[in-house]
Amino acid sequence: MGKRKDQGISEPEGSRKKKKKQVATPRPACSWVHFSCDFIKEYSATHPESSGLKAATKAASDAWKLMGPEEKAKYTTRAREVWDKYLSSAPARAPKPRRQTKLVTRCSPGRLLNVLQRLTPDQKEAVKSMGFGSILGLRCRTLRRSLCLWLLERFNTVRRSLEICGERIPLTPRDVELVMGLPASGKDVVNSGSDELILQLRKRYNATNRGISVRLLEERLAAPEAGEDFKRSFVLYVMGTLVCPTARLDVSPSFLHFLTNMDVLHQYNWGKFLLDRLVREISRFRQGKQRAVGGCLLFLQLFYYESVAVGAAYESAPVAFPCLFSWGEEEISEREKQEKELGGYGSGEVVCMDRGLGMGSLGYKAQTDSMPLRAVEPMQEVSHAQDMEDQEYEDTFTEQEHAHTDSIEGNVVCAEIEVVAGSGPVPCRNIKYGCTEIVDYSKKRDHEEACPYAPCPCPLQNCKFVDSSKQLSSHFSSKHWDSGRHFQYDCPLPISLSKKETFLVLQAEKDGILFLLSKGTQSIGHTIVITCIGPRSSKECYLYDVVSEKGSSSLRLKSSVHSFPGRFQGLPPVDFLLVPFAHLDSSGQLDLEICIWSPTEPGSE
Repeated sequence: MGKRKDQGISEPEGSRKKKKKQVATPRPACSWVHFSCDFIKEYSATHPESSGLKAATKAASDAWKLMGPEEKAKYTTRAREVWDKYLSSAPARAPKPRRQTKLVTRCSPGRLLNVLQRLTPDQKEAVKSMGFGSILGLRCRTLRRSLCLWLLERFNTVRRSLEICGERIPLTPRDVELVMGLPASGKDVVNSGSDELILQLRKRYNATNRGISVRLLEERLAAPEAGEDFKRSFVLYVMGTLVCPTARLDVSPSFLHFLTNMDVLHQYNWGKFLLDRLVREISRFRQGKQRAVGGCLLFLQLFYYESVAVGAAYESAPVAFPCLFSWGEEEISEREKQEKELGGYGSGEVVCMDRGLGMGSLGYKAQTDSMPLRAVEPMQEVSHAQDMEDQEYEDTFTEQEHAHTDSIEGNVVCAEIEVVAGSGPVPCRNIKYGCTEIVDYSKKRDHEEACPYAPCPCPLQNCKFVDSSKQLSSHFSSKHWDSGRHFQYDCPLPISLSKKETFLVLQAEKDGILFLLSKGTQSIGHTIVITCIGPRSSKECYLYDVVSEKGSSSLRLKSSVHSFPGRFQGLPPVDFLLVPFAHLDSSGQLDLEICIWSPTEPGSE
C-alpha cells in the first residue's frame, strides 16, 4: 500500500478492471454453416410469419439433406477457400498446458447402481436379452480418481496400452469382455436408421443440442414396464453413465443412431466400441478440446487391479467372470490400502495372462501353473525390439507385395495363352475378387485396367490378405481395427509420426475407405504423401491438405489423392510435401495436421 501511495496510484474499492481474455482466431466454418447462413437470411425474409431462428434452421437442415453433391459443391468450395486462407495466415498455435490435479469425469457407476437396484425381474431379463446382463453385477459406487489420473498419464492412445510397472500392457476388446462382461465379438457398432426415425426418437427423448437429460432417463427407468422403450432408455443411460460417457453432463443423442432396432443389440461388439470410445475421449482431452475426461474410466481402474498384483494378492481365491463382479467398495478400499503401504501406485508386479489380463487378488497363484504369462513388452527393451522390427519391415512387405504382383501377372499370362487361339466373351481375371463381368476378348485389357475389383494387398506386415479394395476395408476393420487411425472427412486431424514410423493407415469413419500416409526419407528431410488404397482406375476424387508447423514457420501441401493398390518405394510418383529435418523435434518426431476432403466427382473442382 505504501508503494501505491508513493506512486500516486489510487484505486477505489471494487473498481479493479478484469483482464480481457485473449480470443484465439476461430476455426473456419464448414460447408453446412456457409449454406445455412445464406438460407436462413433468405428464409427469414420470405417467411415473416415463421417462429424464428429455430424454424429457419430446421428448414435449412431439411433443404441440405435434399441437395445433391453438385448443389453442395458451391459451399464446399467456399469452405475450402476460407480454410486455405486460415492455414496460410493463422499464427502457430502454442500447445495448451494440460496439467490437472483434479479429475473431472461423467463416468458415474454409483448413479447407475442406484438405478440397477430398482429394476424388476422382468426388466433384468430384458437387460440380459440385449447382452448387458453383466452390468447387473456392478458392485462399486465410486471411482478412485487419483488412480484414474495416474493411469491417464500412462495411457498410450496410439498403441492402446498402459505403460506401468516398467512394462507396456496392450489393451484389447477381449480385456473389456473379461473385465466388464460385454461381448468382444460380432458386428461393429455403427450409426444406422432413417432420418425420420431418428427425428422421432429425438422428440421422444426431448433431445437438445446439450443432449438427452439423465434425469429424464431415470424417470423412465423407474416405470415397471420392460418393453422396447425401457430397453432403449436403459442402454442410453448405461452409455451416458458408464460405458462411454462424453464430456457433457447429458447423454449424447448420437447414441440413438444404433438404437433404432433393439432386436440386434446383442449382435454388436460392445467391447470394441467401449475401447474405441475410451481412446477417442482421452485423445480429445489431451488435445485440450474438452475439460472433462470421457470414456469408461471404471474399466481402466479394474483392469489395473486385475493386471497388477500387490501385497497378499498371490493367495488363492475363487475367480469370477467378469471381474466386475469381484470389486465392491470393501475390496477396492482394501486394495487402495495395500497400494499405500507399498509406496503408491505402480509398486506391484504385472501378472497379465493369456486370458487377457492378470488375476490380481482373485487368485493369481491358483492360475499360474495352468496359464502362461501374457506377452508384455518391457519398456527398456521396446526401443531395440522396435528398431529391429522396423528394419525388417520394408523388405518383408516388399517381398509380399512382389509375390502378390507376380502371382497376379502370372494369372494374366496364363489367361491370355488360353484364349490366344480364338476370340469371344471371356471372364475378367479378377473373378476371384468379385468381378462378374464377361467381356469380349478384344476389350478384356481395357476392362481389367478399369476394373474396380483389382486386387489390393493388406498394407500391414505379415498379413497376406489380398482382395478388392471393398473387401480390404472390411478386413482391416475386423482384423486390424487397432492398427490405424479413424478420421472424418473435412475435419483437421493432428498426427505424430515417430522416427521409426514410415507409414500410417487412415480409415474414414463414414464409408470405411482406406488411405495411406507415407513418410519417406531423403538426404535433406522426409517426404509426406497421402494415397488411397484402391485400384488405379478409381473414379473417386479426393483432395487433402498436409501442414507441418514449427514456431512461426509452416509448410503446407494441397493436392489430390491418387489411388494405389499398396505401398510404393523411393520417391512417390505424385505430389509430396518435403519436410526438412529442422522441422522435427529433438526425438525425431514429425508432427502434422492433415485434412482429407469429402469425395467429389472428377472435374468438379
